Amino acid sequence: MGKRNNQRKNAAMMLDSDDDNSSVSSTSTMRSDLMFAPGNDEVQVEKDSLLDQAVDALYEKRGSTREKALASILEAFNSSLQHEFVEKKFATLLHQCLNCIKKGSSKEICLASHVIGVLALTVGCGDNANEMLEESLPVISQAFKSGSESTKTIALLECLAIITFVGGNDPEQTEKSMQVMWQVVHPKLKSNVSYLCSSLYELVYLLLFHDLIFLPSLSFQVVAVKPSATVITTMVFAWSFLLTTVDGWKLNPKDWQESISYLSSLLDKDDRSVRIAAGEALALIFEIGSLEKFSVGTKSSDDGSTEEGNKPREYVHIQGLKAKIINQARDLSAEAGGKSAAKKDLTNQRNMFRDILEYFEDGYSPEISIKVGSDLLQTSTWSQLIQLNFLKHFLGGGFIKHMQENELLQDVLGFTPKKKCLDSENRLSGSEKRMFRSPNSALNKARTQQLNKQRMLSAGKNIGRFAANVGDDV
Repeated sequence: MGKRNNQRKNAAMMLDSDDDNSSVSSTSTMRSDLMFAPGNDEVQVEKDSLLDQAVDALYEKRGSTREKALASILEAFNSSLQHEFVEKKFATLLHQCLNCIKKGSSKEICLASHVIGVLALTVGCGDNANEMLEESLPVISQAFKSGSESTKTIALLECLAIITFVGGNDPEQTEKSMQVMWQVVHPKLKSNVSYLCSSLYELVYLLLFHDLIFLPSLSFQVVAVKPSATVITTMVFAWSFLLTTVDGWKLNPKDWQESISYLSSLLDKDDRSVRIAAGEALALIFEIGSLEKFSVGTKSSDDGSTEEGNKPREYVHIQGLKAKIINQARDLSAEAGGKSAAKKDLTNQRNMFRDILEYFEDGYSPEISIKVGSDLLQTSTWSQLIQLNFLKHFLGGGFIKHMQENELLQDVLGFTPKKKCLDSENRLSGSEKRMFRSPNSALNKARTQQLNKQRMLSAGKNIGRFAANVGDDV
C-alpha cells in the first residue's frame, strides 16, 4: 500500500513539474532511440510509463492534479493510438474517469468525458466497448441531473454519443441513450425541474418529506430549466449521430412521434447553429425513410396493423408536414442578414439549407471531400456527413491520426488510406529536420566519422595487398 502511495505521489510531482523541460527530454530521448537503437521498444516503454504515472495521479485528492493527469492522457491518446496500454489498463482508466465524473469539478468532468470517448474509439467494437456503455450510462445520466452547466452537459452528451456509437450492440441500447439525450433539452413535465421555495422552512420541510405533500401553508413554484442554444445544438447533433446507426423502422414510434414537430420548431429559433443541427437531423430522417415513424399522424390499431381508413389522413398529414419543412428550408436558404448577423454564420446557414432544400426537392445529397494527409475522404450521404462532422469535432487535433490508423473509423466512413513506406524521418518538423539532417548535426557527424574510419581501414588493406604483390615480383 505504501509503495502504491509513493507511486501516486511521484506521478503527482511529475505532473506539477515544468512541462517544457519534460517535453524536450522526451522528444530528445525518443529521436535518439529511433535513430540509434535497433528498435523502438524503449520509446514505447517510456510512453507507457508516462501514461501509467498519469493514471496513478487520478487517485490523488487534489482536483487540479487529476485535471492535469486527464489532460496528459488525452494528449497521448490523440497523438497516437494506445492499443497496448489500453489492453493492460482499460478497466482502471475507465473506472477512474467515471469517479472523476461523479465527484469532480466541471472542468474535470469535461476532461474525463473526453477521455472516455477517445478510449472507446481506441478500444473499438466488442465486449469492452459494450462494458463501457453499460457502466457509463448510469453515471452520465445522474451527472445530467446534478447540474445544468452548459460546458459539462455538452461534454457528457458527446461522451454518451461516442460510447453508444461504438459499444451499442442492439437498437434498444442505442435508443435508450437517445432518449436520455432527448430528456436533457425536451424533458417530460415530471422530470428535470427545480423547486423554488418561498422560505427556508419550506425547503427543510421538502427535504424531510420527499413525497412533496401539498399543504396550504406551503407555496412553491415549479420552474423548468431552459437549456442554452449550445446545449440544444449538441443534443440534436449527438442524437442525429446515433440515429445514423439505427434502422428507423426499428425505433419505438410512441417515443419518437413528436420528434419531427420539435425539430421543425427549432428551425424557427434565433440561433443559427440550432437551425443547422435541426435541418441536418430532418434531412437524415428523410434519408432513412422514417418520416412516418417520427410523425404524430401515424395511427395503428390495437393489433399493430394500420387501418385502411386512416391511410389517406396519414398521407395528407405527412405530406403537409414535409411541405412545411421544405418551406422553412427555402426561407433559411435565402435569409437576409441583419446588422448583427455574422457573415460567416449566415453563409454557412444558407449553404447548408440550400443542400437540404435540394435533397428535399430532388433527392440529391451533398458530396463532401476533405484531405486526410495526402488522401481524400469523401461522403455522399447525410448519414456519412453527420458521422464525419461529429467525429471530426470530437477528436479535434487527433482526427487525422485516428483516420490514418484507426480501423474502426476507417470502416465507419469507408476510408482506405494509401499504403506508404515512409519512415519517421520523413515526418519530422522543420526544427527536427535541422537537428537530425543538418550537416552539422550529431547524427551526420557520427555518420561522417564512421565513413572516414571505414575508408581508412579499406585504404590500409589496399596498401598491404599492394606491398605483398611488389615483394612477389622482386
